[in-house]
Parts: sequence; structure tokens; C-alpha cells
Amino acid sequence: MARRGETIELAVLGLLHEGPMHGYELRKRLNLMLGWGRVLSYGSLYPTLKKMLRTHLIEESTAPVASVSKRHRIVYQLTDVGDLEFERLMTEVGPTAWEDDNFGIRFAFFGRTDMEIRLRVLEGRRSRLQERLARVQQQLEMTQAEVDQYAAELQRHGVESVEREVRWLSELIDAERDRAHTQGAVSPRLHTDQSSPVTRGEEP
Repeated sequence: MARRGETIELAVLGLLHEGPMHGYELRKRLNLMLGWGRVLSYGSLYPTLKKMLRTHLIEESTAPVASVSKRHRIVYQLTDVGDLEFERLMTEVGPTAWEDDNFGIRFAFFGRTDMEIRLRVLEGRRSRLQERLARVQQQLEMTQAEVDQYAAELQRHGVESVEREVRWLSELIDAERDRAHTQGAVSPRLHTDQSSPVTRGEEP
């Protein structure tokens, strides 16, 4: 499972791939990307930025603040090393690509990803969720008689949430396959099980 710092690092690389940004703008964009339930504090962002500076993935410069002539703001931008690292991470296909923490970040940058890789990540995510769904449904059947109505309702809500995401992923996969067949980019029967298997029974 990817550590939170690694997830933030991938997101920073992707955002700076668009162009230089200062810390406030980075934090704002990251919070939009991570979602309402995962507000990113400066206490989480700046240690990641310092680590990325030490490893030469990014570099900083100063730019004047328009409203105050004597003040300067630190701006971060990718180095050549960081650019190569982002490209490498975006071509990786495996369990970390479809984990809960990483999948949303990978999906946000799908526009810069090869179609075949997109399909493999989507199919891997769907396989992972289908396995999770089977476990949760089994647990629900086993415990339904032992829990009160609110606990049971919470379990059903979890099942419905996973089912919705599986349907959404299936629609995306069908759309990608249709596009791939039109362009002749990939085989019509590309399966994660064949090219990048999900470990059966592995905990998400």
C-alpha cells in the first residue's frame, strides 16, 4: 500500500507537469483533487516538497508578489529528473496503481497516459473492487442477524457505494475499448488477469 507521502508526491509531480506553481496554489489544487474528505494541510505538503527538493525532483525559484513590491513568493517547478519520474510512475501498472489512495490521482492524469495503460489500470481497479464487494457481501450475510438496523444500513451503504463504482468503471472500460477498437490501438480482449494480475485474496 502506498504511503500518503508517496501519493502526495505523485500528485505534485502531475500538477507541476502542467507548469510552475507556488505552495498556496499547489495546496488548493491538491485539495480539489483529493476530495472534500481529505483536506491537505501545509504540515503534510511542505515536508513532501522538501523531500522532493532534496531528491532533485523539483526546484524552487522566487517570483514577486504583484500587490507588494518588496515581497517574493517561492515557486516550484519540475526538474528534468522530476519530469522523467512522473512519466515513469504514470506507466507503472500493478496493485499500487489501483489502490484507494493512488487510483484517484492516476485517474486525474489519465489524459497524459497511454490508452492501453488506462485500460489496465481501470480493469485492475474494477477487479480489486469486485473482490472487495464479494467479501463485504459475504460478511453482510453472516452478520446481518447479529447487528442492529443502523449497523446493517451502514454495511448496505458500503455495498451500494462499491457497486456504483464498479458500474462506473465498467462504463469507462467499455468507452476506452470502443475508442481503442476505432483507433486500432489495443487488442479487443485486454484483461488485467492476463497482463497484470491482481493477487487473489489480497487485502485492499
